Amino acid sequence: MTTEGADIRGDVLESILSHVPLIHILPASHVSKSWNHAVFSSLRYFNRPKPWLFLHCQNSRPPYASSSSVAYDPRSSHWLRIHNKNPSLQYTLAIRSSSNSSLLYMLSPSKFSFSFDPFHLRWHHVDPPLVWRTDPVVAMVGRHVIVAGGACDFEDDPLSVEIYDLDARRWDACDAMPAILKDSAASAWLSAAASSKSLYIMEQVSGVTYSFDPTSRIWSGPLDLRHDENIFFSVIGIFGDNLVLVGLLGNSENVKDVKVWEVKGKSFEILEEIAIMPKELVEKLKGEDASLNSIKISSTGDFLYIYNPREPEELVMCEIGGEGIFRWGSLKNPAVSDRSRVAEKMVLTCADVGLGDLGKAAESGKVRFSICE
Repeated sequence: MTTEGADIRGDVLESILSHVPLIHILPASHVSKSWNHAVFSSLRYFNRPKPWLFLHCQNSRPPYASSSSVAYDPRSSHWLRIHNKNPSLQYTLAIRSSSNSSLLYMLSPSKFSFSFDPFHLRWHHVDPPLVWRTDPVVAMVGRHVIVAGGACDFEDDPLSVEIYDLDARRWDACDAMPAILKDSAASAWLSAAASSKSLYIMEQVSGVTYSFDPTSRIWSGPLDLRHDENIFFSVIGIFGDNLVLVGLLGNSENVKDVKVWEVKGKSFEILEEIAIMPKELVEKLKGEDASLNSIKISSTGDFLYIYNPREPEELVMCEIGGEGIFRWGSLKNPAVSDRSRVAEKMVLTCADVGLGDLGKAAESGKVRFSICE
């Protein structure tokens, strides 16, 4: 190629780079100063980075081992396979996630391990909570990791709450969860969402909701988010900067709609319907089963992913576009496309990923990426 032919500059180069997957833009940013400027200009003005969805698969029975991870980059509409070349942690326990963050964690009677960077390059290993738990709600609010409920039967208080302070590096016990949640104080029955300041917990069937401030250590509520009598199952999440409710309407044998409401007001007394899932995507969500008993979600920023835990082959995506326009779509799940992998458990995380995050991952030597075919 001649020098003249290779001299691509300005808007032309930035436009070309806007079509290049983020994992391939990273090397381009090191070509020259002009290319570096073009890369960051393209990411700012042509095609901005968007939050990634991560699927983490693991054997569902002991001995646990990390099987694979894939990620979806909505900026380029590509699924990426993440190859862990030098794991910082051996997955000897069941890995779990928090619904609207990048938090992954493992809990045993002897250790609590957690990681919250996008590619989980660094894991924190600390003493376990004082109360032994099998199925707690775990969420990260600011610099606090909150562990609530899910206690074993032999523990005195199934509603106990403990907070790990990342700066002080210690556990603190706080006021227990509200007594009304005694029969449902486990992540199997509760939906949780964490903002930058508060943790929200809702019973999936009743819609009874409480909030918890880890700074003041105060629980607030109850709030009744089940404002529509046609809702038979619901979950909560953080979508954009707001608390949202995603509900199934009708009954499990005949799901009429899947709707999204934004929760507003000082006391969260206002629910505004902001989106309704297209009928064809509701059918995809059901999968091969005609019924739909429950859903799970993962969200961050302007992206919300909804899936059926019993039929996870199809993921439904909702994006808040400009001027409040909602864009719906569906994704084939590459982690479960092979029916021979039914013995694997899947957990989801969402995270903002930029060139800096990819640079750290590349420099660590622990991961490499390839585009799924």
